[in-house]
Amino acid sequence: MNLMSRLVIGAGIAGSLLTGGVIGATIAGPLGASAATSSSAAATAASPAAASGTFVSNETAAHEAGESAAREAQENAGQVPTVP
Repeated sequence: MNLMSRLVIGAGIAGSLLTGGVIGATIAGPLGASAATSSSAAATAASPAAASGTFVSNETAAHEAGESAAREAQENAGQVPTVP
């Protein structure tokens, strides 16, 4: 092989690697960003008491209307409710 064919083959390989990286980042980039955002948002929504260290029950009228007696008893005792 002469020098020119080696350069052409090398440029082709480098171009293929670059194109594959761009396509991979385009496809996987948003998936990684949304996964990170979803999990942190879900963790925040699922356990707001973890941030403050103490459980604070929801005492709004709309929440209390659909709440079972067992759940209300757990909230009044300062426990994180485990029953619906």
